[in-house]
Amino acid sequence: MADEDENEDEGPVVELGEETPVEGQPLARVASRLTWPRERSRLLEKEGDAVIRTPSGPQTLSDVLDDVDASYFETRKAFVDEVESVVGTGPVETKQTR
Repeated sequence: MADEDENEDEGPVVELGEETPVEGQPLARVASRLTWPRERSRLLEKEGDAVIRTPSGPQTLSDVLDDVDASYFETRKAFVDEVESVVGTGPVETKQTR
């Protein structure tokens, strides 16, 4: 049996600090609520008003999809890739409250 203290000392401890509110939902959460394949029009009916987190701040999915050329998403990955090609990837903007 492995020594429990050995497992606790692996890796640095990261302090998360105070909770910072982040508007919107992760794109992965929205994508997980859908079934694939999915037509763009059906996606907009079901989740178009969903607000997603993006590096430049929260945006509605319908606004983002206005800039996507695809009208049909074969897979979840295809959908996520198309959305990320518009909004980008990276740290999500947060609001500091004080």
